[in-house]
Amino acid sequence: MTADEARRAVEAVWRIEAGKLVAGLARWTGDVGLAEELAQDALVAALEQWPETGVPRTPGAWLTTVAKRRAIDGWRRRERLDERYAALARDLEQQDDDDPAAAVDEEIQDDLLRLVFVSCHPVLAPGARVALTLKLLGGLTTDEIARAFLVPVPTIAQRIVRAKRTLTAAHVPFEVPDRADYPERLSSVLEVVYLIFNEGYSATAGDDWMRPDLCQEALRLGRVLAELTPREPEVHGLVALMEFQASRLPARATADGEPILLSDQDRTRWDRILIGRGVAALEHADRLLGARGRGPYTLQAAIAACHATAPSPGDTDWEEIVALYGALAALRPSAVVELNRAVAVSMASGPEAGLAVVERLVDDGALESYHLLPSVRADLLFKVGRHAEAEIEFERAASMTANARERTLLLARAAEAAAAAGSSGSAP
Repeated sequence: MTADEARRAVEAVWRIEAGKLVAGLARWTGDVGLAEELAQDALVAALEQWPETGVPRTPGAWLTTVAKRRAIDGWRRRERLDERYAALARDLEQQDDDDPAAAVDEEIQDDLLRLVFVSCHPVLAPGARVALTLKLLGGLTTDEIARAFLVPVPTIAQRIVRAKRTLTAAHVPFEVPDRADYPERLSSVLEVVYLIFNEGYSATAGDDWMRPDLCQEALRLGRVLAELTPREPEVHGLVALMEFQASRLPARATADGEPILLSDQDRTRWDRILIGRGVAALEHADRLLGARGRGPYTLQAAIAACHATAPSPGDTDWEEIVALYGALAALRPSAVVELNRAVAVSMASGPEAGLAVVERLVDDGALESYHLLPSVRADLLFKVGRHAEAEIEFERAASMTANARERTLLLARAAEAAAAAGSSGSAP
């Protein structure tokens, strides 16, 4: 095996095994920071040895065994072995080296779930949760995370280091939270996964409209989480939502990367397999709910299902979407939800009705720094023939977004409004 082949093999194995490896080591050592350092040591060892020896039959077990041996060597060198570490060392040395997988497979699922809750602990800031989750569970390098979020590498590195220090200083245990704390902690986990997905689906900054790799990573994490918590309807609701949204990725941009609005997308390019998976996940979530009402992610998944299962824009059940947004607003009151409801109202009852909802949001002022408010307002103003006002709002929205592709789209809409205003003689 050449060095290049070995590197590709190590990278592939790392993406698959990183979360399990760190999770198992964290349970074994009781220290997430140390666990990640040991995992990195094992990764370096693989890069050094696999070109000569080839990829082992059970690469995850090989990495775990190497990491544990490095830990034991370090403890011995420091000459501070207590009884616990001595016992761990003896246990490892007595294992059959021909079958290291026997020591790895135990409690993998529980270890992963513990690591999910630790990485997304509320004691950490949202940005730190995202970075740590991608590093520990996703196996992404610091450089990859920095590129994905257009943040300098040192900034991401500092976030990760500080996050691990914060967890240590707060004495966060490596365990699944108590039942009383479970809903809040699970909510934090789902929030992190969806933040990752949304940054991939509509990048907040940079030259790319989307970052599909982040969507795929979030979807992978969501599916793993659904396996780890099979009785949690909101987890399956989030997976359904991401499946539906991800199904549209191939149709959301031109070959040159220019955005394509939902109403203009070629629905034959939507991924029918992902839509089918989304439908199945939403149905499973609803079965788990029984007579209970839907939560925020299952409601959003139901909204996405209305779009995903409609053969054409004209076949979309906009009245159902309005009702679902109403339920979501009652459950989680939010100006952003109300803005989305305004769009649905405009499609169900006409642009004037939607514009009335938007004007109330403008008066409220809660979204004054949110670029999609003037963007939606501009679109509705254009539809009711107030083109000069629409031009101003499109330009304002363009000045507020940090995404270059979105800015280009909004400026093009502003030019379209200006041309319509000139031909009709409309005035602000």
